[in-house]
Amino acid sequence: MPEQKTKPTTESFEAFLTRTVEPARRPECRAVAAMMQKATGEPPVMWGSIVGFGKYRYRYESGHGGEWPLIGFSPRKKDLTIYIMPGVGEFPELLARLGRFKTGKSCLYLRSLADVDLTVLETLVGEATRRMDGLRVRG
Repeated sequence: MPEQKTKPTTESFEAFLTRTVEPARRPECRAVAAMMQKATGEPPVMWGSIVGFGKYRYRYESGHGGEWPLIGFSPRKKDLTIYIMPGVGEFPELLARLGRFKTGKSCLYLRSLADVDLTVLETLVGEATRRMDGLRVRG
């Protein structure tokens, strides 16, 4: 079975920001990190270019499995990508009030935090985390 490629690293969140994120974008990253840390009670951990919070185990019918952050984000050049592990489509009522964004199956793409209602985003992060809590790996 292939080994999972994306794994936690020892790089700090601040070192990652300094190394890869433009200075103007760093405050948004810190704001999203604070939101996710509050929701999970976990510090940020780098999973390559993904800033993850907490972790859960998954296993597919094929037997392939691994661990992944409960929730996380990645500052990309074009968008701030928020990883909503229960799936973005699970939260239509919140998305209707969020503001300007694009979606993928488990990804919420934000151009800027100025485009969204931060209270709604914080609620979305909290609800997504709660739905994953039963799968959380403790310790």
